[in-house]
Amino acid sequence: MSAETSTTATVEELAKRHLVMNFTSAAKYRNESLPIFVRGEGCYVYDESGKRYFDGLAGLFCTQLGYSHGAEVGEAVARQMSELPFQTTWSVAHPPAAKLAAELAALAPGDLNRVFLTSSGSESNEAAIKLARQYHISRGEHARRKFIARRVAYHGTSFGAMSLNGMVQVRKMFEPLMSGVRHVSNTKRYRRPGQETEAEFTAFLLAELESLILQEGADTIAAIIMEPLQNAGGSLTPPEGYFQGVRELCDRHGILLIADEVITGFGRLGEWFGSIHYGFQPDIITFAKGIASAYVPLGGLIASDRVIETVLDGPAGMYNHALTYSGHPVACAAALANLEIMRRLDVQGNVKATSATFAAELERLRENPIVGDIRGDGYHRSLELVTDKATKSWAPEQLDATEFVNQHLTPAAAEAGVLCRLAVDSEGNPLLQLSPPLIADAAAIGELVGLVEQTLTQAVASGGLR
Repeated sequence: MSAETSTTATVEELAKRHLVMNFTSAAKYRNESLPIFVRGEGCYVYDESGKRYFDGLAGLFCTQLGYSHGAEVGEAVARQMSELPFQTTWSVAHPPAAKLAAELAALAPGDLNRVFLTSSGSESNEAAIKLARQYHISRGEHARRKFIARRVAYHGTSFGAMSLNGMVQVRKMFEPLMSGVRHVSNTKRYRRPGQETEAEFTAFLLAELESLILQEGADTIAAIIMEPLQNAGGSLTPPEGYFQGVRELCDRHGILLIADEVITGFGRLGEWFGSIHYGFQPDIITFAKGIASAYVPLGGLIASDRVIETVLDGPAGMYNHALTYSGHPVACAAALANLEIMRRLDVQGNVKATSATFAAELERLRENPIVGDIRGDGYHRSLELVTDKATKSWAPEQLDATEFVNQHLTPAAAEAGVLCRLAVDSEGNPLLQLSPPLIADAAAIGELVGLVEQTLTQAVASGGLR
């Protein structure tokens, strides 16, 4: 395309012709309209026609502060750009990275005091895989190469992180992946036996996990990785005592526990980390997204002193991993500004205070004929949709679930002016996920749920599901 053509083409035309977009269907490049968002304010984004959308997904579970604090964070970025626009952390350090690492150590639970910085969640989980492997090698336990994750869980798209995924549709095209990854049940309660108590569900999950550990050989397992609240599958919360039981199994069998907090970190559940919210102590926390409200790319891991000191005392004499942009000074400056604003606005307090309102507002939607389950915690909630509430199922012969999402639910959400995650889960049921900016107050939450109600009503009508 010539320079002249590129200046006369619309943004949509340029994007469809040149921009390869994340998980975007061919239809969006060819025969469907492509939304073009041009500005944001508060909890809202605006497209090029001026239409306003409530961002009910906080970008992608990441814009904790919404869209009105870019200028303030930008001032911190500009100051850093004028002082030191780049420096590595390869055997050197600089103020933004050192200060951010210290802040994160103060926020993290227990003795998680050592921070390695990346640029994304996938990179963070890759770094955790290597750290876990190197930790056991440094202890002389070279056989500990395996990892346990949960079914339907999502941990990223890079090679190692994708290997951890429990989502078949994301993995299968690229297999064989990293060997030695096993999966156990997640904590989804919907469709479990009706008479099962929470304690019985916890016991079932822990017995299954321990059985797998013993089957594989405890001395071959490096780490167990879990999100405190599992995103994929739809806001899956842990039953009481679950993570305490997982922690005990890890301690008993010498296995590291990694909490993937790429989504649950930095206030989404009302605490700085989801592991604090659910009362358990990981050996490693991975993070990204909310650390800088996604205003700049940044991620990382926080590890215990024990893990890092063991690695430093091991045969390599260092953590044998590196990234050019690890601890990028501009990204660290943005994160420090973001954390300062989060404290000033008390976004964690807002989530805690408004979480019950969010849950109560969503409960109203159970009256909708296709709302089967409503679940979640804090500012991460999901609706599972069914055509038959008695059997908790979606009847594809009545209307294909993918067709319903693509041809009825998605257009209805666009018309209502609400952004949320709309997908078909691994069991063939439509999911509607909500994860708004953490600045959303009770009135904003009420507005969001009202827009979702409008979306569902319209989709039910157009899909003939009354």
